Amino acid sequence: MSGHAAPTSTPLAIPLDANAVALTPEEKTQVASKMQIAHEKKDVADTAFKNGDLKNALRSYHEALMYLHGLDKNALKSLGMGVPSLPPPSAVDQAASAKDEKTEVDVMLEKIYANMSACHLKQENWKRAVDTADKAIAKNPANSKALFRKGKALGELGYFEKAEVVLLEAKKIAPNEAPLVDAELARQRAADRERQKAHDQKLRGWLSREKKAEGAA
Repeated sequence: MSGHAAPTSTPLAIPLDANAVALTPEEKTQVASKMQIAHEKKDVADTAFKNGDLKNALRSYHEALMYLHGLDKNALKSLGMGVPSLPPPSAVDQAASAKDEKTEVDVMLEKIYANMSACHLKQENWKRAVDTADKAIAKNPANSKALFRKGKALGELGYFEKAEVVLLEAKKIAPNEAPLVDAELARQRAADRERQKAHDQKLRGWLSREKKAEGAA
């Protein structure tokens, strides 16, 4: 579950459908240009992350997001930038699938947010790590890397019960990563025990002082 991003893939083409809008040549050029720049920014960010340059990685990821946000899903489909999926069996499922159909932008956003979460983890910026992981998970609930990063960050924030639920979900989705998840769960449980132990000692000390004060009175 490293933070390294997968190599950028070429756009996946799907047949045009009734929802695809007709674009003028100028609009097609603008959309394609924004996608190309977003890819380039993401590649720069991925390289910076791999080199440990977290500040520049986050900056380039943010710049990529600026080019991706606001691109119309149907416009992307008209350019063959949708991501094909298996057809659902029922009419109801077909309607839901059409609503949730992914584009290349969705896939890129998922990867960018997951990688930003990894950057924030390394910077020990736990809240932002959770926030960006959540955005990746919103694009793909089965993103085990984003789930793991969210679970780790939640544990660092002291939300051990929530963290355990998220980490177990990551383990369920990616059984091959069980050793890593189990190690993180064990670490968090040990930290929780230490936190509870310190809390109990502090409480006992407070009660002891209260009793002494009452005796003196």
